[in-house]
Amino acid sequence: MDLDTGAVAPSPLIVIVMGVSGSGKSVIGAALAEAIGARFAEADRFHPPENINRMSAGMPLRDEDRWGWLDAIAIEISDAERAGETLVVTCSALKRIYRDRLRLASRDIRFVYLAIDRDTAAARVAARKGHFMPASLIDSQYADLHPPAADENAATIDASKDPAEVLADAVAALKVPAAFHS
Repeated sequence: MDLDTGAVAPSPLIVIVMGVSGSGKSVIGAALAEAIGARFAEADRFHPPENINRMSAGMPLRDEDRWGWLDAIAIEISDAERAGETLVVTCSALKRIYRDRLRLASRDIRFVYLAIDRDTAAARVAARKGHFMPASLIDSQYADLHPPAADENAATIDASKDPAEVLADAVAALKVPAAFHS
């Protein structure tokens, strides 16, 4: 016999950690997923080989290069939501039209925008070893960047701080219910 306690299970939380290359999406996204007991998905793994080859050659992605990549991330989001799974996924999501496309997968997506200045982002990217994204593409990322507007369910976090502070700010901004913590 089931008893109706009146309690409503929380719907799955879907968080996209966004920002330019070098903003700390992977580090903060993985730490945020662990902090809230979510599964983590790194957006770079959804890029088709053509995108990786293009960026590796120092050519920025165009909108038409991004649509399939964004759609693959959207499928991951839809699958997580259907399974009732909390998910943190990284995605540069530089333009509002990209974020709007991702919102087609779930109307309840929450964004954590890791804001960082160009010089800090470029220095971080230049210091990375073995990543396909060269520092020469930082300017193209800033040229495409449309920071989230007030109506986009996004928290803007200063990503130039120590990663522990950035994580704490992200968790606080999300106001994650205790039911989500592991």
